[in-house]
Amino acid sequence: MANQRRSSSAKTVFRFRIELAESPVPIWRLIDVPENYTFWDLHVAIQDSMGWLDCHLHEFRAIRPKSRLRKPVGLPHDEEMLDEVLPGWQVALAQFFQKPGDTMEYLYDFGDSWTHEVMLVGLVLAEPERRYPACIDGAGACPPEDCGGVWGYQRLLEVIKDEQDEEYEELVSWLRGARPDNWPFDPKRFDSHSVRFDAPKKRLRMALEG
Repeated sequence: MANQRRSSSAKTVFRFRIELAESPVPIWRLIDVPENYTFWDLHVAIQDSMGWLDCHLHEFRAIRPKSRLRKPVGLPHDEEMLDEVLPGWQVALAQFFQKPGDTMEYLYDFGDSWTHEVMLVGLVLAEPERRYPACIDGAGACPPEDCGGVWGYQRLLEVIKDEQDEEYEELVSWLRGARPDNWPFDPKRFDSHSVRFDAPKKRLRMALEG
C-alpha cells in the first residue's frame, strides 16, 4: 500500500465503479482515488482492485470522445496494428472525468480483450483517517489471466463444475497453478478488505524498464 496517503492531502476523491463487461458472473469494484490522479494511477488502482496481474497492454477509450481526449490513453507501444495512445501518466483524470456519469472503456489484454466500464459515480469529500486509493465494495473473483477472455472464462466455469467433462482434469490443473491464492476457485468470492494497492510510480518504472 505504498502509494496510499492520508486524505488530508486530498480534499476530494473520485469514486469510480468498474464493471467487467459481459462476464458470466457479476464482477465489479467501487474504488475511491485522489482527485489529482492520472490515468496511469487509475490503471494501477483498477488492476489491484480487480485482481489482475498487470502483465498485458491496456488502454482507456472514451465511449463518446470529447474534444480534449480524442485518442486512447494507456501505455505507449510499438505495435503497428494498434492505435497510438497517449501516455497515461501525462493525462490527468480531471481532463475527462468532470461529473458523475462520465464513462470510459478500459481494455486490458488485447488478446483476451477484457473490457471494463469505468464510470465516475461521485466526487466525495476525503475522510480524515482513510488512506487512498481505497476499495469500498465489489463482487466477483477476478478471472485467471490468459483464460481466453469472457467466453473462455465461461467455458472454464462450466468445466470445473463437471468432473465428467473431458477437459476437467487439464483445466483444473491449470487453474490451480494460475490462481493458487484462490483455490478451490469460487467465482463469487471477493473481499474488499483484502485489496492492496501498489505504488503507481514503482509500477511505471517496471513497465518502462521491461
